[in-house]
This record gives sequence, C-alpha cells and structure tokens, in this order.
Amino acid sequence: MKRNANIIFVFLLIMLAALFLSGCDGNKGGGGNRETRTDFVFPEASGVSVYDGGSVSIDASNTKDGYLMVKYSGSANKIKLQITGPDSNTYTYTSHSGDYATFPLASGDGSYKVDILEQLSGDMYTLAFSQDIIVALDDEFEPFLYPNQYVWYTSDTKAIDLGIQLSDKSSNDLDYVEQVYNYVITEIDYDEKKATNVPTDYIPNIDDTLDSGKGICFDYASLTAALLRSQGIPTKLVVGYSGPAYHAWISVYTEETGWVDDIIEFDGKNWSLMDPTLAAGNSDSSVKKYVGDGSNYTVKYNY
Repeated sequence: MKRNANIIFVFLLIMLAALFLSGCDGNKGGGGNRETRTDFVFPEASGVSVYDGGSVSIDASNTKDGYLMVKYSGSANKIKLQITGPDSNTYTYTSHSGDYATFPLASGDGSYKVDILEQLSGDMYTLAFSQDIIVALDDEFEPFLYPNQYVWYTSDTKAIDLGIQLSDKSSNDLDYVEQVYNYVITEIDYDEKKATNVPTDYIPNIDDTLDSGKGICFDYASLTAALLRSQGIPTKLVVGYSGPAYHAWISVYTEETGWVDDIIEFDGKNWSLMDPTLAAGNSDSSVKKYVGDGSNYTVKYNY
C-alpha cells in the first residue's frame, strides 16, 4: 500500500508540474483557447436620425458607436466630405454617388461639423450641404471597432474568414494579434510598382490585397486593422509621417500584456504602435530599433 501511495504521489507531482509548465507559456501560443468572434459588428444606416440636403443624406443614427454614414445622389463626378471634430482636426474624404459610405468619428465626444462639397471640375468644389452634429460615444474605442471607408469589410470579405481561422489557433487576444501580424508581414509583399503610381484618392481594397498578395503601406494597415477589428480588438489605421515619408501604420489596444515577436510591447494600458509594412521588409532587430518609443512617427489622422 505504501508503494502504491508513493506511485500515486509521484504521478500527482508530474501532473501538477505539467499544468504549471503549460500555464507558464504566457501569451505565446496557438493554444486555441481564444473565444473567436462570430457576432460581427457592421455599420447601419437605420434612419433614426437623418439630415437631408437635397442630393446629400447624412445618417447620424449611430454616432454613439463612433461613425456616421453619408449618401450622395447628385450628378457630380465626386464629392469631398470634410469632418471637423472637437479637436479641430479636419478629415477629408472622397466619395461618389451611390449607396451609403461609412466614416469614423475619430476625435471623441463633442461637436462635429460635416461639410459636403460637390466637384465642379478638376480641383474646383462648391459647398452642397453642411451640418453640425453632437457626438457622445458609448466608449472611446467604438470608432475603431467598426468598418469604415478605409478599413472596409462586410460579412462576405475574405478577411472575416481569415480572422476566424487565425483566432481559432490563438490562445488569447495578444496571441491573435501576433498571428495576424505574422500572417500579414509574411504573406503580403510590398508593391514597388504600385507605390510609384498611387492615385490621389486611393482607397484600399482588402480582398484585392489578399488575392494579389501585394500592397503598399495603406493596404498593409487596412488589412491588419480589418483582421483585428473583426475579432473585436480596437485598432486605429494611422496616417502621418515616418521620418520624412508620408506613411500608414496601425495602433492596437488590448488589456493583455506582453510582446509580439519581441518587437512590440503591450502594457495593457496604452495603444501600441505596429508597422506591418516596415516589418515585411526588414529584420526584427531593425524594426524594433526603429519603432522604439514611437518618436520616429508623427500622427496626423486616425481612421
């Protein structure tokens, strides 16, 4: 009986050690224990609060969720939408006649001015409609959890299914961020030819990026943001300057702490800068050195 008891005791020690070691894996993983999101959130022009201006319609029904929707039905070839938030920063977008398009309210709570300008010819525009809108967000992360013009995806977008696949292999949110980061930097190549001839009003197409396996910084950032947002991780598509170059990257928020590939540190309290374009073409050590504390980056817009 004593020998059997010793065997049982040793067996229990081995089992406890195995559990302890598995628990020490931290944020790394592929454990598959992350709760994969399937109840995706998409913008909706619900018609509860609408401002009409002839050929322009602004649906502000869901500003608490961090976005508004604009539809243009006029005859101009294109329009310019200008959104000025409480921080006095003006975001300018290009849109065309057709269905509602979605735009983020990236400046937090407060008063926004929305101007729609119709193209007359070339760079000449005339004001078609203007509206002031008061915004009170449900929380600060809402604008960066929904699709918008620059991070556009629907239930049929391939990134949705890809996000599910990567999430199913992830042990937690931070591990999922790492899965997404590594997928994008290894599967998408920088498109040098496209970079030399980018249209002025370029808008990323996430499925085109996945299909071609190529993209510019805007495409890298848009795809990465879509994969993260669709799985409920707040992500900003950031446009500004990296050194002297106009550039796009992302900032990510998660309450979990740890490192992604020993390059990006998450402290669970702040947004963390990630530059998938830089990481796709450089060594880990050079990326870590350049990204550093973010001082090499100057933010102009958050989408």
